[in-house]
Amino acid sequence: MSMAHDITPVRQQVSDAEWQVRVDLAACYRLIAMYGWDDLIFTHISARVPGPDRHFLINGYGMLFDEITASSLVKVDLAGNKVTDSPLPVNPAGFTIHSAVHEARADAGCVLHTHTRAGVAISTQRDGLLPLSQISLPPLASIAYHDYEGIALRAEEKPRLVADLGGRAFLILRNHGMLTIGPTIADAFLAMYALETACQIQVMAQSTGAPLTQISPKILAGIAAQVDEVTAGLGGALAWPGLLRKLDRIDPGFRD
Repeated sequence: MSMAHDITPVRQQVSDAEWQVRVDLAACYRLIAMYGWDDLIFTHISARVPGPDRHFLINGYGMLFDEITASSLVKVDLAGNKVTDSPLPVNPAGFTIHSAVHEARADAGCVLHTHTRAGVAISTQRDGLLPLSQISLPPLASIAYHDYEGIALRAEEKPRLVADLGGRAFLILRNHGMLTIGPTIADAFLAMYALETACQIQVMAQSTGAPLTQISPKILAGIAAQVDEVTAGLGGALAWPGLLRKLDRIDPGFRD
């Protein structure tokens, strides 16, 4: 039986704005699992709770991503401490990277972290992500790298990670994984979709052993405006309603 069956519904205990973030974040966890980007119970997606308090929602430690519901998400502060009652534990160490970004970036409505095979493979390559495909261009237009310092448990790593990230939306954690930042959950998810797909294509292209053709830097320079045009200025919100409809067809339980 899923751990979600033991969770008390919180819909009547939170604002409409918080509930919407909870539903979207639970959907994001389910989508990460559906696309095969999860890593058992490890990695996290965090989202800012609307309002003046610097509170965030994150998964209860021990739940698989395809079990997570809107009510099961745990509200925490910047230190990863629970600020509302929940029967689920929280892994404060797992919130180290997220809290660093949320604290430094007012525009970080959502921080999404993965350990996919393709993403970690690219993180080990000296040259990182290469301009080999059209979908690699949005990440390359706003990408940063952070060198590996061991498992992210130490608060003293935060300033270095934040400095490396700067104002960018994509971060490759060398020898570790990937991170995307968005003003909304939909934006962070679409960013990760682009980054993960670009990494998969690069690994596949390199595996052929054939000479590779890279896209011209001149084309890369104009990609931000082109992406805005392709998404009709909506960013991740263009694809998000369709993704929610897909989840509803498969299992609408994420809305509980």
